[in-house]
Amino acid sequence: MKLTVLMTLVMLAASTTAAAQQARMLHVRAHPDSTRVERQKAANLKAFRGVAVKLNTTPAALQMAFENARAANPKLNRGNFIAANVLADNLGARHPNITTQAILSGLQSGKSVGQTLQSLGLSKAEAKQERRAADRDKKEADQRIKDADKRARQEKKANAR
Repeated sequence: MKLTVLMTLVMLAASTTAAAQQARMLHVRAHPDSTRVERQKAANLKAFRGVAVKLNTTPAALQMAFENARAANPKLNRGNFIAANVLADNLGARHPNITTQAILSGLQSGKSVGQTLQSLGLSKAEAKQERRAADRDKKEADQRIKDADKRARQEKKANAR
């Protein structure tokens, strides 16, 4: 009788230990994926900083808009999303029909940014010129953020001394 109880307790302890170890393994497997997703979201948020300033919005608002647009069009990349927003900002006053949503709809239908701009009333040359201007605006905005970050790091380093 004592032997049966002892064997039952040993088996129960072994199964409990195995279950706990398996649960830890599942947690370890799930954790890196969630960390990777969080790192990717942080990188996306950081990538929107420069253009967010240019568009008078926040990086978080742009990231949320990107995620919503990406849900509607899984093939949408961040570069085209940013281009759509900058182009709409640059051209919206002169061409009211050129909106972010109109450009994103064109991309969703399989057109390029240039083809979409042409379908919205720009000539091929104007579309190319505006796309280059949007790319330049984004690059300049990103450079301003990099320069500001660099100055902040230098000031922090100087103050630490």
